Amino acid sequence: MGSVAVDTEDEAQVSSSLENTEIERSKVGIMRALVEREDPSAKELDDLMIRRFLRARELDIEKGSSLLLKYLNWRREFVPNGSISPSEIPNDLAQNKLFMQGVDKMGRPIVTVFGGRHRPSQGSLEEFKRFMVFSLDKICSRMPPGQEKFLCIGDFEGWGYTSSDIRGYLAALSILQDFYPERLGKLFIVHVPYLFMSAWKAVYPFIDKKTKKKIIFVEDKNLTSTLLADIDESQLAETYGGKLPIVPIQDC
Repeated sequence: MGSVAVDTEDEAQVSSSLENTEIERSKVGIMRALVEREDPSAKELDDLMIRRFLRARELDIEKGSSLLLKYLNWRREFVPNGSISPSEIPNDLAQNKLFMQGVDKMGRPIVTVFGGRHRPSQGSLEEFKRFMVFSLDKICSRMPPGQEKFLCIGDFEGWGYTSSDIRGYLAALSILQDFYPERLGKLFIVHVPYLFMSAWKAVYPFIDKKTKKKIIFVEDKNLTSTLLADIDESQLAETYGGKLPIVPIQDC
C-alpha cells in the first residue's frame, strides 16, 4: 500500500509539473504576440529569451512584456551596431579584471571577476556600461546548448577606495537585472575586505529578491571546499585550488 501511495504522489507531482510547463508555454505565446505587436523586431527572438523575461517578472505577462520592450529599445540605442567592439572599451579591458574559463557541475560557464582591479578613475561610467554589455554578450554566447545561466566568482582581494564605484555597481546591477534577466545562476563573493561592506550596504537595497538568493559570501577558510562543491577540480581556476588557467574575457 505504501508503495502505491508513493507512486501516486510521484505521478501527481509529474502531472503538476507538466501542467505548469503548459501554462508557461501558453504565457510565452501570449507574451510574444503582445510584444511583437508593439515591436516587430521581437519576431527574431526565440522562446527561451521571452521565457527568461517572463520568469523575471514571476510569469506576469504584462510586466514581462514591459520589461522585454524596454530591453529592445535599450538594445537599439545602446548597441546600435549589434555588438560592443573591444576598441570601445580600452580602459576597462586594460584592467584585466574579468576572466572566463570552465563550467560548473551543472554545465554553467564560470566567470571570475577581480573587483580589486577595477579603476573607475581610469575610464568613464559609459565605458564601464559598454564593458558590462561586451562581457555579458560574450558569456551568453559561450553557453553550451540547453544552458541559460552562468556561475560567477566575485573576488575582492585588494579592493580599496580606488576600486570603489557605487555608480558603476548600480549601473552593472541594472544592466544584469533588466536586460539579462535569469542569466545569473550563482554568485560567490570571496576574499572580502572589511572596507567593501560599506559599498555592499549601499548596493544591497537595489538587488531584487531573486538575485539576492543567488549570492553567497564565502569565508577564506572554506573557499576551496565551497567552490569544489559546485565545480570539479578540473574546471576550477588554479588560483582557487583547481587545475584550470583562466582566460581574459576578450580572449575567449
